[in-house]
Amino acid sequence: MHKNIRIKTGDITKEQVCAIVNAANSSLLGGGGVDGAIHRAGGDAILEACKEIRAGRYPEGLPTGEAVATTAGAMDASYVIHTVGPIFSRCGNACESLLASCYTNSLNVALELGCKDIAFPAISTGIYGYPKEEAARIAYRSVKDFLDEGHEMTVSFVFHNAQDRKIFEESIRGL
Repeated sequence: MHKNIRIKTGDITKEQVCAIVNAANSSLLGGGGVDGAIHRAGGDAILEACKEIRAGRYPEGLPTGEAVATTAGAMDASYVIHTVGPIFSRCGNACESLLASCYTNSLNVALELGCKDIAFPAISTGIYGYPKEEAARIAYRSVKDFLDEGHEMTVSFVFHNAQDRKIFEESIRGL
């Protein structure tokens, strides 16, 4: 286990970090799961910032694997970094690189913002259907590679329940 990686169970919307990552849909206008929870916890400021991003930079929606930052609104974090994970049944041979891009691009956005800590949910493992074990290995390797490049940041993986946390921990054993 990398010294700057934390694995925990909890509510990502309550994390006291510089940035939390939102497993968003391409519309950036909220949804279910983590996306809905973050929009509810942060309030209207997040939705308004997302609308501005859609009106300017991404009128067709945020592409899969890309990442953008908004305010965190009423949450303790300073920023929400929105990233769109791949839908497993539709991404074919690109699945792994697209999912890795979600983590790498989110970390790069956090770096640009001057963040020293960031919290990730499990991207694409809910309704997007990515197998949790494979997603865990991709997420961990992507974050570890970023940190091994010399970036000083504390990265937390925050799981909604103990079962998903256990799957993650078992999947990355030996990496």
